[in-house]
Amino acid sequence: MANPRDAAIVTGASRGIGAATARLLASRGLAVLVNYASDADAAGGVVAGIRESGGVALAFHADVSKEAEVAAMFDAATRDLGYVAALVNNAGVTGGFGRLEDVSVASVEEVLAVNVLGAILCAREAVRRMSTRRNGRGGAIVNVGSLAARIGSAGEWVHYAASKGAVHTLTIGLAREVAADGIRVNCLAPGLVDTELHAASGQPDRLERLRPGIPLQRPGTAEEVAAGIAWLLSEESSYVTGAILEMGGGR
Repeated sequence: MANPRDAAIVTGASRGIGAATARLLASRGLAVLVNYASDADAAGGVVAGIRESGGVALAFHADVSKEAEVAAMFDAATRDLGYVAALVNNAGVTGGFGRLEDVSVASVEEVLAVNVLGAILCAREAVRRMSTRRNGRGGAIVNVGSLAARIGSAGEWVHYAASKGAVHTLTIGLAREVAADGIRVNCLAPGLVDTELHAASGQPDRLERLRPGIPLQRPGTAEEVAAGIAWLLSEESSYVTGAILEMGGGR
């Protein structure tokens, strides 16, 4: 997958899908920047695990919705790890559960800032460095979307689903815009995945409650999603761009 001194930035990589992705990419030869917004200890644990396995990684604090912090993150990755050949736009927040009529403006603003603006800012910085038009040597971007963008998530988090719909549209448009610049852009859209997100959002029983509606009769794992992301970044998917790969157990 990787050339010597190629690096990947994985946002929101202190836990769940992001952490699993960081570990997998490191095992495949990429130096990995483990981005986190608040949990320094968890991010440090991911980095320590990668290093113990012989990989290269560093943790970096940055709020992806802040332009200056995103730029600093990319500068640090280039300086300390090497050429940024891969970006995984994984950082995201749900804004909690509830009907849209009960959602606060503050919650919506946070969801849009992290999930949409954050993805755009990180993608922009990646393109600026990867584009062959700007003396880069190309690369690949994977945006982490959600099955929620297609099903709408009525009664749970329509605002979150809407933000992920924007991520899917970003994927399609940017992929067409930068294809000739040596950059592939794809989206991995997970369904129900067994991570701590559900408990953190206030519904620890959500996976069991929704399990009967999954044709494969189980939630996915963070490692399964990470494998899909790694495939979209790899040369095995070299003719794939602008794709939205759903991983939802048939839901």
